[in-house]
Amino acid sequence: MSDHVYRLSEIVGSSPTSVDDAIRTAVRKASETVRYIEWFQTQEIRGQVTDGDVAYFQVTMKIGFRVEN
Repeated sequence: MSDHVYRLSEIVGSSPTSVDDAIRTAVRKASETVRYIEWFQTQEIRGQVTDGDVAYFQVTMKIGFRVEN
């Protein structure tokens, strides 16, 4: 097993459906331009309330990706 070096980047995902969907949407979108994403860590969950109901979920997270040799 070789040693790896990782870098962190903070991203925010959003979804009108769920926290899970906000996370998955953010990771999928980030993986379009960032290679070797290996993990994520949620930092903050917040949402928007409209007319007394949840309208949107937002999740701030860090993604960890391997630095190329």
